[in-house]
Amino acid sequence: MRAQFPSFQHRTGVQVAEPVIDDVAPRRTRDFADLTRAAIALLTAAVVMVFAVFMGGMTRGVESDAHTAAQAINWLANYPSTVLTQLVTIIMVVIVLAQILLAREWLQAAVSAIAMLAGYGTVWAISTLISGLSDQTLALALVSAATSFGSGLLPDMYAGMAAFLTAAGPRRTRSSVKWSWNILYVTAVVMVVLSWHSVTGMLVSMTAGRTVGMLIRFIVGTQNKGIWGMPLVTALKGIGLDAASLMRHQEPVMVKRGSLAASLEDDLTAGSRLYDLETTDGRKFIVSVIDAQTHTVGYLKQVWDWIRFTSVSIRRDKSVRDAVQHHFSMLLGLHNIKLPAPAPYGIADTDESAILVLDAHTIAMPANLKTLTKADAVAYMRYLSVANRRGYTHRRITPDTLARLEDGTPVIAGWMNGDNASSPANTALDKVQLLSLLAALIGVQPAIDAAREAWGDLTMSTLAPFIQKVAVPSPTRALDTWDKQLLKALRSSITALSDEDTVESAEPVTLARFSWRSMITMLLVIVAVVVVFTQLKPEEIIDALTNANPIMAVVTLTFGICGWIGSSISLGALMDRNRRDATGVFMSQVAGGFATVSMPAGVGPSFVNLQFLRKSGYRNTTATAIMSAALVVYYVVYFAMLVLIGMFTGRNMLSGAIPTNTLVIVLGAVVVVISIAMMIPPVRHWVMQQLMPLAKTYINQLFDVLSQPKQLAISCAGALFQNITTGLAFWSALQAFGYSTNPIETTFVFMLAYALGSAVPTPGGLGGVEAALTFAFVAVGVPQAVALSATLLHRVVFYWLRIPLGAAAMKWLAQHNLV
Repeated sequence: MRAQFPSFQHRTGVQVAEPVIDDVAPRRTRDFADLTRAAIALLTAAVVMVFAVFMGGMTRGVESDAHTAAQAINWLANYPSTVLTQLVTIIMVVIVLAQILLAREWLQAAVSAIAMLAGYGTVWAISTLISGLSDQTLALALVSAATSFGSGLLPDMYAGMAAFLTAAGPRRTRSSVKWSWNILYVTAVVMVVLSWHSVTGMLVSMTAGRTVGMLIRFIVGTQNKGIWGMPLVTALKGIGLDAASLMRHQEPVMVKRGSLAASLEDDLTAGSRLYDLETTDGRKFIVSVIDAQTHTVGYLKQVWDWIRFTSVSIRRDKSVRDAVQHHFSMLLGLHNIKLPAPAPYGIADTDESAILVLDAHTIAMPANLKTLTKADAVAYMRYLSVANRRGYTHRRITPDTLARLEDGTPVIAGWMNGDNASSPANTALDKVQLLSLLAALIGVQPAIDAAREAWGDLTMSTLAPFIQKVAVPSPTRALDTWDKQLLKALRSSITALSDEDTVESAEPVTLARFSWRSMITMLLVIVAVVVVFTQLKPEEIIDALTNANPIMAVVTLTFGICGWIGSSISLGALMDRNRRDATGVFMSQVAGGFATVSMPAGVGPSFVNLQFLRKSGYRNTTATAIMSAALVVYYVVYFAMLVLIGMFTGRNMLSGAIPTNTLVIVLGAVVVVISIAMMIPPVRHWVMQQLMPLAKTYINQLFDVLSQPKQLAISCAGALFQNITTGLAFWSALQAFGYSTNPIETTFVFMLAYALGSAVPTPGGLGGVEAALTFAFVAVGVPQAVALSATLLHRVVFYWLRIPLGAAAMKWLAQHNLV
C-alpha cells in the first residue's frame, strides 16, 4: 500500500514544513535462507538417525553423562512428564499469539497455528513410519520412557512448537518468539536429563518441526521489517541529509540479475528499493535500500560461486551491512582512480536494512547493445584496464553492465560484487568476460582487434587459458547472438597472436571444481552399477543364451543396431543440415541406451538427445522443441502401428489393456488441481506472466519443427523403421528358440506389451517389461519357457548389452564436446 505522509506539523504553535514522503510499505518476502535452513534441519535429522542406529553407544553415553550432571533437578521426576510439557506448550503458544494478535497480524497468527498442526502431523507420520519398519533398531533408539511405539514414538511437543515458533518468527523480530525458543531448549534439556525423552528422539522431532516450519514460512513469506517512510527520512538525517521530499520509484527500468531485479540507478544493486531524494538545500540523490531478507539470494550466489570456482577468490558478504559498505568502498575507489562511476554520498543502516545514497547527477544509462561499435568496445576495454591495473576487478561483466553517461561516455556498471587487491586470475577473468560479451555483440574479429588496441598482444596471450565456458556468465551466453563456437574462435585468434613457446605453455586453467556434466555422469554410473548388481540374474540369462540358435541371436542383434539407425534418422531429419553430424547423431542414440539404465524408459534417451542438441548449437527452447518433436513423431508412429496392425490382424488386446477408469480419475484430479490453482489470483498471474510466454514460445517452435513436410516425412520413416526392427527383433528371438510365429502379429503383441511394461517407473522399465512381455506372449499361446527365454535374449540385446556400448558412446560424445 502506498502511504502519503503529512506535509505539515504544528510545533509550539509554529507551522513547520515536513518532508513530502510517498512510499510503499515493504511486502512480505520469501527469504531463500529459509529453504537453506530447512535443508540443514532435514540433514541434521538424517545424521541423528544414522548416529542412533550405528553409534548407539555414543548417544547413550551422552544421555548418561547428562543424567549424572543434573542431580539438582531430580525432584522434577516426581511430576508427570505430560504436566510439564503441556504447561510449557500453553505458555509458549499464548505469549507468542498474544503478541502477534495485538499487532493485528492476522495472517501471521493463522499461519503459525497451521504450522503447529503440520508439525504435530509430520512427527506422528514419521513415528508411524519408523514403528512400521521390519527392522526395529531405529525405533528402539528413538523410544523413551514417556513415548511408545506407533504414532507416539517421537515426542510431538518439539515438532509442534518448533514448527509454530519458526512460522511465527524469525526470532529477531519478536521478543516472545525469542523467549519461547529459550524455554523450549531448557525444557528439552530437562526432559532428556530426567530420562523422559531420548536425545535422538528429541532432536529428530525438533528438526522435523523446524523443517516444516521453514518450508511454510518460505511459501507464505515473512513480514518485511525493513526501514521505510518517516524512519527512513530520520536515518538519512543522521548522515546530514534533510529531506524535502522522498519519492519511491514506482516502475523503474529494471533488469534481471539472478532471481532479483536491479537498476542502473543504484549501480545494479539486486533486490533494492529505490527513492528519489531532494534535500532542503536543493540537492538530489538516489537512495538505495536493501533489506536483509532480499540480500540472502545474493549471499547464497556468492557462496555457490565460492564452492564452484577454484584458482580464483570470491567475495562472501554475509550481512547486508557488509555488502553495502563494500559497494560504497568500491565506488569510492573507482572515483579515486578517476574512473566515472556513481558518486557515493554516504551509507546508513538499521537492524533490517542498509542504505546507500548516490548523487543523482552521476547515474549512468543503459547502452544500446545493437549499435555498439569497435570504438565503443575499445572504450569499455580501456575502462576495465584502468580498474584492473589498480587491483579492482568486477567479477560479473554481463550485458546489463555496459552503460553510458549522459554525454555518451561508455562505462561499466555493477561493482557491488567486485573486489580490490585482486589476483592475476581474477583480472584475467574480467577481461575474458568482457571480451566474450563484446565478441557476441560486435563479432569475434572486431572484438579481438579492439582488445589488441586496448590491452596489447602481450596481455591477450595470457588470456587463452582462461577462455572457458564456466568463466562466461549465463546472461552473456543467453544472448541471441551467442554461438557455442565463439569461445573456440576467440581462443584460436588469441593463440595465433602468440609464439610457439607461449602456445605450448598456455594450458587451460582449472576454474571449476566440478561440472554438471561430470556430476550427472557420475550419478548415472552409480545408478547403473546398482541396477546391474541388484537386478541382473546371470544364471537365467546364461541359460537362455546357451540354448538360443546362434544365427537368430545374431539376427536379433542386427535388428537392435537397425533400431539405433532408425532413431538416428528420426532425430537427424529434424535438425538443420549445417548442424547435423551423422556420426554424432548415431552415437547419441547409442549413448541413450546407457542413460536408460539410470532412468525410466524413454526419459534417458530424451535427456541425452536434449544435451546433444544443446551442444550442437541450439538454444534451450529450440533444443527442447526438436527433442519433443522427435518424441511426438515416435509415439504417433508407435500408436498408429498399434491401431493399424490391430485392425488387420484381428487382435483385440488393445481395448482391455488400458485402465480407462484410472486414466479418467487421474485426468479429473489434474483438472481440479489446475482449476483451483487458477482461481487464486497470484498463481494465475504468475502462470500468465511467467509460464505462458515460455509455453507459447516452445509450442510455436514445436509447430515450426513439425510443419516441415519433407523433414517430418523422413523423421516418420525413421521412427517407423525403428519400431518395425525392434518388433522383428523379438520375432527373431522367438525363432532362436525354435518357435515360429507370424512376424506382424508378433510385432503387434510386442509393441503393446512393451508399452505397458515401460510404464513401470524403474530404470528402463526393468522388471515391468520382462513381466509384460512374458505374460503377453504366454497369453497368445507361446510356451512359458520359450516366452521367458526370448524375453531375456531380447533384453540382453536391447538393455544389458547397451550399457557398455552406451558408456563408450557417451565417452566419445564427451571427447567431441557433444554432450
